[in-house]
Amino acid sequence: MTTDELRELLKSIQKNKCESQTLELKRAELECPKRLYDTLSSFSNQDMGGIIVFGIYEENDYEEVGVYDPQDIQKKINEQCLQMEPKIRPLITVLEKDNKFFVSVEIPGIDVADRPCFYRGKGRVRGSYTRVGDSDEPMTEYEVYSYEAFRKKYQDDIRTIPRVSFNSLNKEALGKYVSKLKEGKPHLAGLPDDIICELMSITRNKEVTLASTLLFSPYPQAYAPQLCITALSIPGTEKGSIGETGERFIDNERIEGTIPEMLEQAISFVRKNMKKRTIINSETGKREDKTDYPITAVREAVLNALVHRDYSIHTEGMPITLDMYEDRIEISNPGGLYGRIRVDQLGKVQPDTRNPVIVTALEVLDITENRYSGIPTIRQELKNYGLEEPEFIDRGGHFTTIFHKAKSSPSKVEESTDETSKNLIEFCAVPRSRAEITSYLGLESQSYAITRYVTPLVEAGVVKLTIPDKPRSSKQKYYSEQAGGRL
Repeated sequence: MTTDELRELLKSIQKNKCESQTLELKRAELECPKRLYDTLSSFSNQDMGGIIVFGIYEENDYEEVGVYDPQDIQKKINEQCLQMEPKIRPLITVLEKDNKFFVSVEIPGIDVADRPCFYRGKGRVRGSYTRVGDSDEPMTEYEVYSYEAFRKKYQDDIRTIPRVSFNSLNKEALGKYVSKLKEGKPHLAGLPDDIICELMSITRNKEVTLASTLLFSPYPQAYAPQLCITALSIPGTEKGSIGETGERFIDNERIEGTIPEMLEQAISFVRKNMKKRTIINSETGKREDKTDYPITAVREAVLNALVHRDYSIHTEGMPITLDMYEDRIEISNPGGLYGRIRVDQLGKVQPDTRNPVIVTALEVLDITENRYSGIPTIRQELKNYGLEEPEFIDRGGHFTTIFHKAKSSPSKVEESTDETSKNLIEFCAVPRSRAEITSYLGLESQSYAITRYVTPLVEAGVVKLTIPDKPRSSKQKYYSEQAGGRL
């Protein structure tokens, strides 16, 4: 930083009067702060690093008080930087302004493979910090572990699960996998199956790995109950929203099984809980069914969550979550982005692979391509569907993918409802109760029936309420004017 840049930064501080993700202010009017370690650690552990400015009295309306001695404070700052692991090499700038001296210390972000940067006096776990807004927060044990896992290339997907016996695996599924492995590989094909299992990490020292448990066990959740997907359909835009009949969830499902089974069940859950419109193609004049989201994009997002989630013991108690709201769908998995890749690089650069054995196995089983095409496919599918760009959020311990629903008002009944909805309109030629509608649709859940089928028709103005001022009344009935319904 040049002295002119520091002068401009001081102006900005007086204007904004706040610290930030990359800015920390220290008074240092009488002496150098003795414990800068937390901020040195947190700034080093983020890609953009950070700047510490000395000579600002934050508690006194950000008064510019200057530092006690610009030469001594530089010496003391360097001494503290040398107490960090790895050692920090700061860039220090000194500015004289109005007969006062100000010092800025630029802390570079260190490479991911060298993180976490920590104060040696406290050790790696207690001395590592992360920046949260304008605050330095102690890293969790998991955050420290996640950096170590990348640095040392831990493969949690092939840790052994002692409770799983080889004989308990699905022999037919495992046999097909081994046969596929042998295809086009004469050297591998000539080996005994037990050797192949060791080479391909189905077993390690004859013990079954987590990867093979998740792929070939008849019921993987018997050994790791939370390595599953919890799926919710929520009657609103936030958790805690209450539906028309007082329900918190329209649908609630715990999705279990092998990775391929969970993938298919998750897709089925989304299909069941998203609306389907029948529209008229303006070019061909043909009727076409269109769901809220392209199912190919949903599949890629769920598959990414299953393949790239963290499978370490630190996250073994955390399921993947699939939450469907009125205006969006969110898919979140334990474990943030792995390695050096950033959110803005997704789909543009080749990422490091957290679970290489699972990824390779799913490629052999023709479930994934392993060509880093998932994110580009999601983007293209949403674009073709006329939806906005997907949202990707890395919260360190979790990674979330969000699809936003199209914001469009329903048009003609013939263009916005499927056959079930049109039949329902006819059924409501006379006022019908929630129980009658649920029975007619062959469903068990009244809340699901009303939210999935009736509410869209009410919003379109096609179906009316007999008690419009009390929509949640237990005596509420629904009728269709277009079908000739009368009270």
